[in-house]
Amino acid sequence: MQTDFFINLLLEVKDFENSDSYKPNCNVEDFRVWMNDKKYAEESPTKLFKNENHQVSFTENEICKQILLLGRYSKLLIRKGLSDFPDLANEEFTYLYRLKDEPDLTKIQLIERNGHEKQTGTQIIKRLLEAGLLEEKNDVEDKRSKRLNLTEKGEKTFHESVANVNKTSKILSGKLTEKEKNELLRILKKLNEFHTHLYSEYKNSDIPKILEFIN
Repeated sequence: MQTDFFINLLLEVKDFENSDSYKPNCNVEDFRVWMNDKKYAEESPTKLFKNENHQVSFTENEICKQILLLGRYSKLLIRKGLSDFPDLANEEFTYLYRLKDEPDLTKIQLIERNGHEKQTGTQIIKRLLEAGLLEEKNDVEDKRSKRLNLTEKGEKTFHESVANVNKTSKILSGKLTEKEKNELLRILKKLNEFHTHLYSEYKNSDIPKILEFIN
């Protein structure tokens, strides 16, 4: 029994050494993490829900899981990539970049372009205004609204941060081939077009109502 255990352990170590996770300076903790990830990958939502007598679509649940994980990984990488730009290190950089692409947006337009709730977006805009990266002016047609643009400092920060954002984007794209990147981009755009419409037309609706739209 013990001999079999050690044989199996050595085989696992060999698999680890042949995996993309292995580096020359790896330690026991790296091996443990790899083992956990391997075990997690072997499990599936289908098995979990079957044990609890629930019906589940494996593909749709797996898409959900992968999107959530990528979202978390991307946030971590963005914080690292923009560590030299603390005013942009969270969601702020997407607001700055959006205004560079689309100047003179209202606050609500900018928040909706970024798919945020009003309260969250308002706080982000407030931080960018306080950092001197954005400026606001009254809307000529609607005095209740404010139009936003980059300040001189905001323009400077944008240009200085582009190289860091490009490096982060390259890491986020992983080791996909150019063909795989283009295919992934096409699918993500299609999915985001759907959710943009959903956000615009059904953001105040409950799940049953949204499901009616999908079906």
